[in-house]
Amino acid sequence: MASKIDFWAEKLRTPDEVQRFLRELPYNQEKRGATLRSAEQALRAGTCHCLEASFIAAAILEKHGDPPQVMSLESQDGLDHVVYVFKRRGLWGAISRSREEGLHGRAPKFKTLRALAESYYDPYVDDTGKVTAFQIANLDDAQADWRGSKRNVWKVERYLLEIPHEKIKIPVERYRELFENHRDNGPLLRGPHWW
Repeated sequence: MASKIDFWAEKLRTPDEVQRFLRELPYNQEKRGATLRSAEQALRAGTCHCLEASFIAAAILEKHGDPPQVMSLESQDGLDHVVYVFKRRGLWGAISRSREEGLHGRAPKFKTLRALAESYYDPYVDDTGKVTAFQIANLDDAQADWRGSKRNVWKVERYLLEIPHEKIKIPVERYRELFENHRDNGPLLRGPHWW
């Protein structure tokens, strides 16, 4: 059986092409129970959630020389988010899929990984969520077949939950303002450098 990863790697060669492709895929609502499909299986299913999208982006872009790096974003409500991270011309960007507009990828405009992580703070604030910490990881360090396994790869999720994260401290006043804005106006619709 031909590899879906190889097929899409031939068509998608840049981070912005991969981000556009992932935005077109339906979000994996996990209607039959929780999943954590490998890149190959998520591509075959034609849907993905954030970690599955990170697998897809990593599998495609490593064919073009990028390392399989992700950023784990911890939230105070336990609904964490994962994005694929990459570097272009010395600046960091991200690729992601989410139910929320503000949690998709970022153009490579960030000098540091911390600045990239902090760009997710404002749109993450909702009734319960707030980014509290972040960490970068190479998917291969999880020692699981995130590329092609036919089974769910929960080992990757456990690995990301267990690695130490760097705290993100944002002034309480800013959080309150964002919380009230979300309560009154709903999610942020657009931000600088959002893809």
